[in-house]
Amino acid sequence: MNKPSGAFAKPLRDLVGKVIGESFTRQGFASAELVTRWPDIVGVEISAHSEPVKIQWTRPADGEEREPGTLVLRVEGPAAIEIQHLADVICERVNRFLGWRAVARLALRQAPLKHAARRSGRGVDPALAAQISENLSKVGDDDLRAALARLGAAVKRT
Repeated sequence: MNKPSGAFAKPLRDLVGKVIGESFTRQGFASAELVTRWPDIVGVEISAHSEPVKIQWTRPADGEEREPGTLVLRVEGPAAIEIQHLADVICERVNRFLGWRAVARLALRQAPLKHAARRSGRGVDPALAAQISENLSKVGDDDLRAALARLGAAVKRT
């Protein structure tokens, strides 16, 4: 009877963990969790319109303590003002997650989000759209009625 050779499959995190960790370190992140757990850290509403890009650190002079860094966020254009108003809340939540005062400021970069494709994949509930469409019987144009029903279903979903 042959014994197993001991060459078992390794978890993917063991193989690529160092490479990904080095990439996040170059971007100023102490750990990848700030990026991967962004919705858990700042909440669903804020994470739907923003994502962390990097943390910029200032170089301390000799004998001085390191100052908190600047968290650079990629933000959708229309939501930038609201995210700017929530800067103190975001910094507080990030610091609470990291366990120390790592971030004191935000820098916003307006650009399309990388996770926007995942978010737009959610479809409208057809049953709800049909139910709403029944209430729109006064609308004569079929295409307009269908569009209004989809809009109503999307609004009710959120």
